[in-house]
Amino acid sequence: MDLYGKTALVLGAAKGIGLHIAHALASAGARIAVSYYDWPEESKQMLLEFAALGYDHLAVRTDLRNIEEIKELFRKIESRFGGLDILINNIERGGMPVVHGPYTNEQWDLEMETTLKAKWFVANQALPLLKASGNGTLINISSIAGIVGRCGPAGLIFNDGYSAANRAVSSFTEIWARQGAPEVRVNELMLGFFETRHAEKTRGWPLLSVQEQKNIVDHTLLNRTGKISDILKAIFFLIQDADYMTGSVIRIDGGYVLGAEKVPPMPSGVL
Repeated sequence: MDLYGKTALVLGAAKGIGLHIAHALASAGARIAVSYYDWPEESKQMLLEFAALGYDHLAVRTDLRNIEEIKELFRKIESRFGGLDILINNIERGGMPVVHGPYTNEQWDLEMETTLKAKWFVANQALPLLKASGNGTLINISSIAGIVGRCGPAGLIFNDGYSAANRAVSSFTEIWARQGAPEVRVNELMLGFFETRHAEKTRGWPLLSVQEQKNIVDHTLLNRTGKISDILKAIFFLIQDADYMTGSVIRIDGGYVLGAEKVPPMPSGVL
């Protein structure tokens, strides 16, 4: 897919990964719609940046826990751009044990409503428009929390509810791939420890001791946390090059899920 002139909706674009994805797609010639809600200072800065750079964009403050506000977001996208070609389903709110401590009912509900429920409502509003485009792309952004849960070095960062919600996202990916075919390709990027998500530049990372941070990095085969550029390369691959890929989950975690277990030398055996 050539991005020039295509319309992309990027959720959670006020800061972090969503903001970088929106910038990258707009710089490649896409028209972008973005949602924002929390983070007032970051949202204001995002709006100023997009205007200064001259992006063809639509920014809508939307509580993605509210189905009526989601419907209004899509009405505005249709009115402004006439359709939708790309959805970056990047909405979540993960609780970190090191930050939030024991679960409260409110924290549990927030994680389910954003990481899981909001993704579902947005995708179901988007799929008819993506199918109408004739060559749509939907990318779910999820976390390896769905695989590793609250255990090992990651146990201070991944909460139970957030982990369960992310495991369910992969089910959504498969369902939507079936619903969208053949006009829409639906794939998932499952992220490990990245700057602005789970690692550096998050609230939880500096609360970990140096040793606890090292334990996470040491458990990662590539011995580093991820960079935003690693995610952007995968996003562009899925949009532009992966024409025969749908219903797939691409894990970008530097090998964290595989862990730090060593492969022993092959023994000589007894025969």
